[in-house]
Amino acid sequence: MKPSILTLVLSGFFFTAYSQTAEQSKAIDQYIKKVIQINEIPGMAVGIVTNNKVTFQKYYGTETLESDKKIDQNSMFRVYSTTKLMSNIGIFQLIEKGKVSLEDEISKYIDNIPAEWQNVKVKNLLSHSSGLPNWINFSDIATDTPNAEVINRLSKEKMEFETGSDYRYNQTNYMLIAMIIEKITGEKFEDYILKNQFSDSKNQVVFSSNSIEKIPNRIVKYIYNKNTHQYEKSTFVEGRRAHSANGLAIALPAFLQWSIHLSKNDFLKPATQALMWKPFEYKNKEITFAHGWDMDLFNTIKSYNFSGGNVSAYRIFPDQNMAIVVMYNGYKEFPVFYPMINQIAGMMDKRLLDPYMVAEEYTKSEPIVHPTLKKENYGYRTEKDSIIFSYPFPENQSVEYIKNMSVTGSFNNWNLDDQKYYMSLKKNNTFELVLPKSHFEKGKTYQFKFVMNKKGWLSVPYKAMNVDGTRDNNLTLKMD
Repeated sequence: MKPSILTLVLSGFFFTAYSQTAEQSKAIDQYIKKVIQINEIPGMAVGIVTNNKVTFQKYYGTETLESDKKIDQNSMFRVYSTTKLMSNIGIFQLIEKGKVSLEDEISKYIDNIPAEWQNVKVKNLLSHSSGLPNWINFSDIATDTPNAEVINRLSKEKMEFETGSDYRYNQTNYMLIAMIIEKITGEKFEDYILKNQFSDSKNQVVFSSNSIEKIPNRIVKYIYNKNTHQYEKSTFVEGRRAHSANGLAIALPAFLQWSIHLSKNDFLKPATQALMWKPFEYKNKEITFAHGWDMDLFNTIKSYNFSGGNVSAYRIFPDQNMAIVVMYNGYKEFPVFYPMINQIAGMMDKRLLDPYMVAEEYTKSEPIVHPTLKKENYGYRTEKDSIIFSYPFPENQSVEYIKNMSVTGSFNNWNLDDQKYYMSLKKNNTFELVLPKSHFEKGKTYQFKFVMNKKGWLSVPYKAMNVDGTRDNNLTLKMD
């Protein structure tokens, strides 16, 4: 496997200190520029906060494709669902003051709730465990329809699942959160959020879920049309009821200052913040999600995060007192925010670099970097009486935190714990497993995939021709 631009640019970029050295900043800057180049991103802003100080703040490209106006500290990126983080903190500020409880039923604050909604509590809205119909799925609900009428319309639909049993991402939840905030405070949702979280950044924050509304310095994303091979500006208009879910546009300095306030417990006391980040207890025990925040645990290091519109993301590492913000206005092939945050965090502290994300970034970037690669059998080869499964991790990348690699498939019922299918590390960062041909039935086709650290199912590279064509895009092996 030839090294990609990403592999080349990342070689040796590992640091362990949090002093934000000049070498770290240079490496991060070079990496960001390569990501922008590979993915043809029009404009981007990236920031890092460590120990409650802004230690990296850079701007790249232009605000629009129609002008050459550069991205700068005044450029306000629409962050889409990352807005929910501010809404979360807004409701928890009221919880801290005793004005609302997670256990309160929403009918306490919202009139004329349908009978089927009576068991929905505030905690169910934040954890997306409400089971409510999602207003965004109904085209007959007009943009300017009042919230009361939206509720009445949704009352005609069935609940999606039993409240508290499952997770399903839902914009209705955050419309109701905004309504609860307004009921308790007597203020407009937008005014309440700005006053309590952005009092020192008022000119760098604006609410609007109207993509075609002209707002000075506000940046709206571009969507790449793969048929025309051109960027097209987003034209979605979702109205004020979407403000609490996806309506915030914010400049990088304001976002970084917000992060500092969060870390310093200016918004919430430590106990309230811990409650916000406490995992919600779903009946489906396999789901892991806090009250409005995604959670991650890697190398015993906790982080909390969220993303929006595939063009923004925020991740905070509380115990390391570090946070990363990535915002951009378009991408050609795949969203880059989480791979970017992973790589940047790893440049700050190698313990934070998840090799699974490195592998995924490599695989998804390869079609752009090497678009003419010849299709070939991938993942295994035959030698005499043996089948050799082979997975090449990107060269020059650390394999230190790859605890195990396995090949899992229809031949072992996709059992992640089957140690007979664990692979061994060989030269050039390649993992292999040798099995006798007799292990496989002649003429039968088997599906398989590679799995890292018993949870990361690795994507199949586009050059692989031995795929089954299913939604899961499994690799195939057939014994002739």
